[in-house]
Amino acid sequence: MGLENGESSMKEPLLLHHAKKKRSLKVVFLTTFVAVLGSYVFGSCMGYSAPVQSAITKDLHLSIAEAMRISSGFSITGWIAIYFSKGALLLDIGRFLCGYGIGIFAYVVPIYVGEIAPKDVRGGLAALNQLMIVIGASTTFVVGTALEWRLLALTGIIPCLIQLLGLNFICESPRWLAKVGYEKEFYNALKRLHGDDEDAVTHEANEIQDYLQTLEHQSNATMLDLFQTKYMHSIIIGVGLMMFQQFGGINGVAFYANQIFTSAGFSSSKIAIIAFASIQIPITAVSAFLVDNCGRKPLLLASSTGTFLGCFIAAISFLMKEHNLLQQWVPLLVLSGLLIFVGSFAIGMGAVPWVLLSEIFPINVKGAAGSLVNLEHWFGAWAVSYTFNFLMDWSPSGTFLVYSGVCAASIIFVNKVVPETKGRTLEEIQASINS
Repeated sequence: MGLENGESSMKEPLLLHHAKKKRSLKVVFLTTFVAVLGSYVFGSCMGYSAPVQSAITKDLHLSIAEAMRISSGFSITGWIAIYFSKGALLLDIGRFLCGYGIGIFAYVVPIYVGEIAPKDVRGGLAALNQLMIVIGASTTFVVGTALEWRLLALTGIIPCLIQLLGLNFICESPRWLAKVGYEKEFYNALKRLHGDDEDAVTHEANEIQDYLQTLEHQSNATMLDLFQTKYMHSIIIGVGLMMFQQFGGINGVAFYANQIFTSAGFSSSKIAIIAFASIQIPITAVSAFLVDNCGRKPLLLASSTGTFLGCFIAAISFLMKEHNLLQQWVPLLVLSGLLIFVGSFAIGMGAVPWVLLSEIFPINVKGAAGSLVNLEHWFGAWAVSYTFNFLMDWSPSGTFLVYSGVCAASIIFVNKVVPETKGRTLEEIQASINS
């Protein structure tokens, strides 16, 4: 009896620990969900132009150049402006306001999720950022084949309103609260995230404060400070990943999928667009699971290889069309190439760079580094989406050969420069990179 009672007393604390951990993870998941609603809006804006590009251009009498100025983004005001637009000006204003909104969300959401998530699930939760972007884009792709473009714009308001409501119920980042000196709020935020697990709260609080003490003699970095030797490795990783993510052609393909399929010879591109949209969600969901099991670097390498292969197949397919070879196979080959490209992008290059960006920068440079990387990201997004139609007019096969070359270069970059961060705390990662 004594032995049995001893075993029972040992089991009770263990069961209590698991129950506390389960409750705390529920809070983390709920908090993450509210944050990544901004990513859903990001995706819905990205997907908006693909199914309705032709209708907008026709109804508003836009030239190709005017249509390409449309940027993607998030803003209720922007969506309403799009709904009421009667010409190019108000349409551009609406999309500009959307772009301004998601320019902030694009970096803040993964940083926030990375700072509140436990290290053993941080990669997966941070990858939800890209998953919600893909769900938003794919939903808009599919719904856009059935709804008139003005009504489609109004659907973008729904997740914005849900997020505005949800933000009233989630906590601030504990690391930010500690950095600005809000000690009481700092501990309260950790308690909300960890529940009643006092050991976890104490351990993480000590770890964060120890790390912040090493940064006390350093002021917040300016843009010029980022080019100091101690930060250069992080900057090269961040800027390099964003450059390869964007200049591989993803936004050109996403924004102008309808035009690509029409150029390939599809009589109706609706089925191709639905297939293009549908493949992204399950693959990105798998990526969210794999990023904490297989690691960041293997996913990036597999993704870069796949995007290269997809672009190369599309390039060869258009080259066959230009030389009147096997014309009946060209639409299927182009669709196959783009599905490989988008699926491969979703498994790694879509989500993982944002995960790494939430991990690699010390807290005193996150603001400046985030601005620099975000600027490079959006410049790349604009450059690719703006030049895509001009490149396609020049040569569809040449366009995808250029993109395949960028994707091939990304394989070398990831292999030589990008570190593995799986299973390490933010403080351990930053200390290792910047040592």
